[in-house]
Amino acid sequence: MNKITACLATALFAISIFTACKQERKLPFYGERHAETVRDAAGIEKIDTVYQTIPDWSFLNQDSVVTTNKVTDGKVYVTDFFFTSCTTICPTMHRNLMTVYNDFKTNPDVMFVSYTIDFKYDKPHVLKKYAQKLGVDGPKWQFLYGTKDSVYTLAEKNYLVAVGEDSTAKDGYIHQGYLVLIDKDRRIRGAYDGTKPEQVAQLKKDIPVLLAEYKK
Repeated sequence: MNKITACLATALFAISIFTACKQERKLPFYGERHAETVRDAAGIEKIDTVYQTIPDWSFLNQDSVVTTNKVTDGKVYVTDFFFTSCTTICPTMHRNLMTVYNDFKTNPDVMFVSYTIDFKYDKPHVLKKYAQKLGVDGPKWQFLYGTKDSVYTLAEKNYLVAVGEDSTAKDGYIHQGYLVLIDKDRRIRGAYDGTKPEQVAQLKKDIPVLLAEYKK
């Protein structure tokens, strides 16, 4: 093998390794998991890992329409918890999330879901005004309202995001600013600080990676 051929072979090998690594990249799973015995298509038993999933839910959206998990079933979606009168992290979170929305608003496999934690004030008509002010129109991004117990339980038990009322807080509520990435099977695949541009940028990179899992 001459020097040129050797160099070419080395380069091709490096490219193949890089391509393989790139193709094999998968996002992690978050939350609880357990082993379960299942049967494959051939009827052979094997041990499979079952991951935590988001349960069925039902809330009113910004159009005062009862909206359930059916709108996100079979789709990848990004979710967060906020309230419209928030003067701390919410404006930054949604300003950054808006850039993600704009990048994927024409992709039918991607949705956005924001749950308000202000069960006293953020009724659907308030959420509608908020969405319009943000520049969102249509069903691609759902803004949801529900009872305190239903929203708070879903946040902390299922999406693993801490929320709560706090009379000592500036706006009366506290919550984490995570943007949570959910796959088409309702499993948590990523959590990103919505106030940090570098983490929002990573979210933009991870959505196509997650979508690619379903094209195999």
